[in-house]
Amino acid sequence: MNGKRYKYLFIIADIFIIFIGFILSVYLIKNDANLTLSELLSNSLSFIWFGIVLALINIFVFEVNHLYKINIILSRAAHLSSIIKSLYYGIINVILIAILFKSSTIIDSQGLIFFFPLLVLPLFYLIRIGLLRLVYLQISKTKVMRNLVIVGGGKAGKLLAAKVIFENPIGLNIVGFINSGLEQEASIFGQKYLGFINDINSIVREKKVNEIIIAIDGIHYEKLLEILDVCKSTKIEVKLSSELFDIIPEKISTEKYADIPVVGISKIANNALSLGFKRLFDLVICSFAILLLLPAFIMLGLAIKLTSKGSVIYHQTRIGKNGKPFKFYKFRSMTTVDEDDKERQAKMIEFIKNSDKNSGDLKVVSESRITPIGKVLRKTSLDELPQLFNVLMGDMSLVGPRPCLQYEYDNYNDWQRRRLSVIPGCTGVWQVMGRSSVSFNDSVIMDLYYINNMSPWLDLELIIKTIPTMLLARGGK
Repeated sequence: MNGKRYKYLFIIADIFIIFIGFILSVYLIKNDANLTLSELLSNSLSFIWFGIVLALINIFVFEVNHLYKINIILSRAAHLSSIIKSLYYGIINVILIAILFKSSTIIDSQGLIFFFPLLVLPLFYLIRIGLLRLVYLQISKTKVMRNLVIVGGGKAGKLLAAKVIFENPIGLNIVGFINSGLEQEASIFGQKYLGFINDINSIVREKKVNEIIIAIDGIHYEKLLEILDVCKSTKIEVKLSSELFDIIPEKISTEKYADIPVVGISKIANNALSLGFKRLFDLVICSFAILLLLPAFIMLGLAIKLTSKGSVIYHQTRIGKNGKPFKFYKFRSMTTVDEDDKERQAKMIEFIKNSDKNSGDLKVVSESRITPIGKVLRKTSLDELPQLFNVLMGDMSLVGPRPCLQYEYDNYNDWQRRRLSVIPGCTGVWQVMGRSSVSFNDSVIMDLYYINNMSPWLDLELIIKTIPTMLLARGGK
């Protein structure tokens, strides 16, 4: 039950419930008294594959709806409402899959809509909420206590410690505190500091620590990220409880210890395997998307050419991974000018410098230069489509922090440049969750959250959530 291993138990149970629920639904829909369940399965292997695909897709839906987060698992009401919501999306998946299969052996979707939730919801309630939740609570409290150290002993660290000590339903055992270099007190709650942040690796080994929580207030971004780097070097679970990261639980559902949100940091983000899979995913999806969207490319190109002077494709130098420049492509949405827009540069630099203030819009543009067709392109983000070729060339990824211009990069602080420690992307956490409602610093924090939690699940979730943003015209001006 340490770390994230409890997830696997719930995932196995979910696959079993969904698969069994689907097979029983098929059997009931057939409504043939002479047909046994074994005969149905032996004569219709397509049902089995259909059920497996349905189960795997629903696991993704469960992940998106946070059904593997501890605070959701522990709350009966939140647990049940999330299951019902997920099953609603699961039924939509059933219909879509049935249409895609186009097979006479696949039963009608109306029957599935009726029987599938009717069968699986009681199973989920009994197994997930009734049994597994109680097993988790019992094991975490009595058999597998997770040893926890808190980095920081200020107001944030003390509040978190008090919550864990007095409202601890998940088997957390505070073995001590680590001095971040900002604390003055000799002890907290009667416990002396185990050491300083540079001693953390030896402390983790000696105390058999399973999890580190960084809870420091009154600290600068640069110092907090340095401490985070040191904690990540231990290769164990790391979480953040910091006012500097408040934008994350505000925009994204995170786990909570008692009622305090904590921001998780993945142990496997940016390893060779995950990066290799990410690149393969980019190549496959981009190749398919370009072929599918070829007619749209042609029509948009003609519309741009016929309505304004200039090239169809606009390119400029952008800054990519580790400050490396590359050619960045878009459909042209503005009239061409002979020199850089000095007014836009000045506004953007001012926005970066006043980085704690909300912008209204990160895209500082001259409205008078936007073409009629450009307004539509920018509103729907269709002007971004040529970046699929940037992805194929390896300068960009489908998901990641947005690339910046050279003058923007030159005005970043060192900690802000961390957003470009990975390959930039066409969409990302800020584009989906933040948009114009966050400050510049918060947009950087959202990118750093992504960098520290990159996974195929998160990429797929962000890509899926980008589609309605485009279809509902929630893009920039």
